[in-house]
Amino acid sequence: MDNYIVSARKYRPSTFASVVGQKALTATLKNAIATDRLAHAYLFCGGRGVGKTSCARIFAKTINCMNPTADGDPCNECASCRAFNENRSLNIIELDAASNNSVDDIRGLVDQVQVPPTEGRYRVFIIDEVHMLSSAAFNAFLKTLEEPPSYVVFILATTEKQKIIPTILSRCQIYDFNRITVADMVDHLQYVASQEGITAERPALSLIARKADGAMRDALSIFDQVAASSRGNITYASAIANLNVLDSTYYTRLAGAFAKGDVQSALLLYKEIRDRGFDTHFFITGLAAYIRDLMVARSESTLQLLDTDDDVKAEMANTAKELPLDFYYAAMSLCNEADLNYRQASSKTFLAELLLIRLCQLQSPSPTYSGSGEGQLKPFAAPAPTAAPATAPASGHAAVQQSPATAATNVPAPAAPAPAVKPATAHTAAPPATAAPPATATSAPPPPPSRTGKVLRSTRRVEAQAASGPSRTDAAETRTHRTASYTEEQVNAAWDAYAAARPTERILINTMRACRPRNMGNDTYDVALENEIQTEEFRNRLVELLPYMRDAISNDNFNITLSINESGPAPTIWNDREILAHITSVSPEIVKLIDKFNLKLV
Repeated sequence: MDNYIVSARKYRPSTFASVVGQKALTATLKNAIATDRLAHAYLFCGGRGVGKTSCARIFAKTINCMNPTADGDPCNECASCRAFNENRSLNIIELDAASNNSVDDIRGLVDQVQVPPTEGRYRVFIIDEVHMLSSAAFNAFLKTLEEPPSYVVFILATTEKQKIIPTILSRCQIYDFNRITVADMVDHLQYVASQEGITAERPALSLIARKADGAMRDALSIFDQVAASSRGNITYASAIANLNVLDSTYYTRLAGAFAKGDVQSALLLYKEIRDRGFDTHFFITGLAAYIRDLMVARSESTLQLLDTDDDVKAEMANTAKELPLDFYYAAMSLCNEADLNYRQASSKTFLAELLLIRLCQLQSPSPTYSGSGEGQLKPFAAPAPTAAPATAPASGHAAVQQSPATAATNVPAPAAPAPAVKPATAHTAAPPATAAPPATATSAPPPPPSRTGKVLRSTRRVEAQAASGPSRTDAAETRTHRTASYTEEQVNAAWDAYAAARPTERILINTMRACRPRNMGNDTYDVALENEIQTEEFRNRLVELLPYMRDAISNDNFNITLSINESGPAPTIWNDREILAHITSVSPEIVKLIDKFNLKLV
């Protein structure tokens, strides 16, 4: 009885034509042999199981073949080919750099280089996993690799080109091997099945090919495993059961639940998947990949990005049309977020269930989502506009009638109450915001000196006043206009108290620390901010901040203006980490204290 040989060895390519998925590369090698334009050193790069070492062996056998075929393949009949096939050739030496990576191993290789071939034209040295050589071994190999004897050809193979030093790369012709496509793998597996007398369904072979992830050797190993378990009848069901792969029909059913917003069905499907023993992280990553594939399949222009059979592509294209394109963008973001949070999650099941609920809610939004749907908060109906008196326009132009929709959305704001008449005081009330002229650089007083004694940098005024006029308490017309005197210390104390009362709003606190109010005269204080975004955020905050400051100092004339600092952030403002770095640089005792108690900045 003959010994059993695994398919990965039995069907290892012996000619360029039998190499799977590398047609362009093998054509280049054949042309180099046909035109006798051989380099002295080659570097074959690529993932595992894509044919690097097989191509190196075929190339070495072909250049020593005495009677190559018309297609450029070895004849397998001459003395050199027979010696190679029987593993007794002295002209082709293979070295595994993973186990022979020392300087002494390379020196032994260099000694062998000096021996000319006994038969044939070349001595070929195939060094597999060359990136495993040590730095000293690489350096010992450099001179020989650059100037070998005329009869020597080096073929280096590696899965990690980035680990090879540049001086080695510059001395080689580099060939990058492609990942083998699913279609090419399926065709080759069908050929192997026919040779072995095994019946195999194409969907099952496609599943095996996807499981192999671009490596033909892995695909053949998986093929042998499934064939043994199914007793020579490979079906899709037997492949799913043997490989413990989550059937894509689960993901298809989940997509249907997402389209209908059916949270209950999605959660029950997830429970069924867990009951089958699948890991939650495996489920999340598989769902993310499936949603990505659906998004790609939704458009004919990107359908080619799917590395699968045409039948599967057509099926996924039909499924993808059930959901809008915006769903896929949001769903991919949610899956990525769940993947990133998986390690820190105390309950992995809850994380996956929350992900499924949010994916369902993308199509059937709850009140926290935008869009229409059951449970969506409805806006209040705008009050019906009152009939305006029929008067002619003051400018003489025809009046434009406003549509009901426009009238509902453009409700005029109530007029501000007239300020109460007050006796003259030492402080002058600021003019209303709507009538204030834009401030200019010449009207602003010179900035006061900073803590370091330098003049504060120039600022560009972006608005003359943020708010002015009577405070919100004047609307009741039951209290007189407050004009109490105050000091800058009181203003700064109220400023700090407002920030301290909001400990969770870190952005606000940091902004108020960095941007202090400056007295500009006439009860006006200016806040110089760093950019437009910060200014817009702070402008919205003034609705609450300004009444707070007026109440704190009992003066309704107090006003705040905003400006943008054109010179960037002040160099004297440090954050907490910069302060700590400065303290530790000048005080070694603080460093010892931090190390002793293992203190951390929070």
